[in-house]
Amino acid sequence: MNELKIFSPATVANVSCGFDALGFALEHIGDEMVFRLSNTPGIRITKIEGANLSFDINENVVGVVAQAMLNRDYAHLGVDIEIYKNFKPGSGLGSSAASASGTAYALNELLERPFSMLEMTKFAMLGEEAACGSQIADNVSAALFGGFILVRSYDPLDIVKLPVPDQLYATVIHPQIEIKTKDARDVLNEHVSLKDATTQWANVGGLVSGLHSNNYDLISSSLQDVIVEPLRKQLIPHFDAVKTAAVHNGALGAGISGSGPTIFALSKGIDTAKKVAEAMDIVYKNTGIDYEIHVSKINTEGIKILDQK
Repeated sequence: MNELKIFSPATVANVSCGFDALGFALEHIGDEMVFRLSNTPGIRITKIEGANLSFDINENVVGVVAQAMLNRDYAHLGVDIEIYKNFKPGSGLGSSAASASGTAYALNELLERPFSMLEMTKFAMLGEEAACGSQIADNVSAALFGGFILVRSYDPLDIVKLPVPDQLYATVIHPQIEIKTKDARDVLNEHVSLKDATTQWANVGGLVSGLHSNNYDLISSSLQDVIVEPLRKQLIPHFDAVKTAAVHNGALGAGISGSGPTIFALSKGIDTAKKVAEAMDIVYKNTGIDYEIHVSKINTEGIKILDQK
């Protein structure tokens, strides 16, 4: 096998209470990428569609990840890469993570799987560092592992894949504005009160327990963020109105996806998730801001191969 076409999913990170520690993958929303292994050394990004991204391998996360992987005993090989972006950078849906994790996964397959899941995650985190200045693991690990993940530790890196209740659905609204991850991180406080920290820890524990026990009420009561959301929501037009509408129409909870501007809601059942989508649409349709709304099951598979030669 020397050619691979993959789908790399969009992801929701933080999931309210789990800043830089929780994330999950979405179905159907994501990027497609084609990788061709070559005996001509070097990394070449030959096509980019759907976004205005750099072809320079030192500036594009795809190039950064690919270089790091090939420098590990594979410098005699080369790779040609095509990128088809199906959602915008700066969306809060893990755009850079989809590219970075997709590259790590695809090259590992083409090289006949020399790297473990954690090693692939670490390579993908280098792409996140290039994109936003921090080696964040929540989006990339959600894409690679699939489903719902907990980054239990960064040093050493420890990723825990959590169970996903069968009827758990996500509704996401993506206002077509860009919020850069670095800008969203700059509004955060470096210090938090012990009271808020305790509340946040308890909510993370409650959410993890709710996922394990299929306890939708516990999931709902745990989807609370007292640290990050109050500061970041000011960057997202009509956030409070969307969150209120979602909850009033049956959502278990709602919050900021990643750095925003996308807002996510979790619901029990497809019918409720669609009702939440309709409520979000009502809030945004007269704002003058373009937007997209998606309803998705939690993608338990993660990155998948579409074609191989």
